[in-house]
Amino acid sequence: MIALDVLRGIAILGTLGTNIWIFTDPEGIIGYLDGVSAAAETGWDWSERVLQQLAQGKFLGLLTVMFGIGLAIQQGSAQRAGRRWPGGYPWRAALLFLDGLLNFLFIAEFDVLMGYALTGLVVAYLLATSERAQRRWVIVAASIHVAMLTLIAVALAFEPTRQPTAAEPLDPNPYADGSFWDLVLFRLDHAAMFRLEAIFVLPMSVALFLIGARLYRAGVFRPEGTRIRKRLMVIGFGLAAPADFALGVFGGGDLILFARYGTAPFVALAILAAVAQFYLGRSRVGFAGARLTEVGRAALSCYILQNLIAGILCYGWGFGLAARVSESARVPFTIGIYLIVVVAITVFAHLWLRRFDRGPVEWLWHRTYQLVRPGG
Repeated sequence: MIALDVLRGIAILGTLGTNIWIFTDPEGIIGYLDGVSAAAETGWDWSERVLQQLAQGKFLGLLTVMFGIGLAIQQGSAQRAGRRWPGGYPWRAALLFLDGLLNFLFIAEFDVLMGYALTGLVVAYLLATSERAQRRWVIVAASIHVAMLTLIAVALAFEPTRQPTAAEPLDPNPYADGSFWDLVLFRLDHAAMFRLEAIFVLPMSVALFLIGARLYRAGVFRPEGTRIRKRLMVIGFGLAAPADFALGVFGGGDLILFARYGTAPFVALAILAAVAQFYLGRSRVGFAGARLTEVGRAALSCYILQNLIAGILCYGWGFGLAARVSESARVPFTIGIYLIVVVAITVFAHLWLRRFDRGPVEWLWHRTYQLVRPGG
């Protein structure tokens, strides 16, 4: 199915659309989080809000769903081969967790792979249960997630009103002034804070993994899935997207939390349905589709590489460009860095896959799995 690799490519480049604002902030993720709640008024302020909101949470949700679809494909392959499920999947999850840990320590503190490894391990066993049991787990996981968002909303509603104050500068600032190793130590020192999101979104991730697996089995990529695709697009584009845009752009501040974790996953499902519908029955993908397919085939390598390139360009241990750009030029600078990174990883994926079947990280991951799995 052509749409699968295209969707993976869209998810990878889309997550960069969110993460790139972290790299181009002179104080990294610390400055980014402060800026979300108290953005500076510049001539680009509204442009920045719109651009950030277009990516905020949607492609993280899409990537999460795609991981669930990947699990369903692996399960189906195991069943057709007569192998028990989840079989050796815990080893796959362990390797993915190791990949995420290394990515977190050495490249990006907002890594999602560790969380996906834990979620995948849980969902792998849930997929071995009945369809009815899986639907119940979706309801339970989604209910827990909604309950947590509700508690946050109540806490914010009753929080005493405070005058906004400028955030204290990060001193010392390892993103602008530190070495590569300084930033590694900074991530270790703040690991609990940096890993908080992965814990918070675990129920949502479980639900989206299971939904992705369910949609795949229900035929969302096949002609008979027309009704499913239409429903997803009506809910996602017709209802969730306007609410998501209004919350993120006009609400701002703490309301971005409810857009990222509340409305954005529905938009992600609509994107999946729209791409599946577009490529249904097509034998050719065109130039853009081919490039997205290549990024999707080397998704793990491209995810790590795009963060590495952005870090080299923006952080002090590399070219340190983020600290040299004035605040008034931050938005065009961010757009430029994004385009540079996108071109770099699409060219990399294209050239690499002309000679090899897998991306380099995928190849290393596969070889390691062959060595460590039982009977390997």
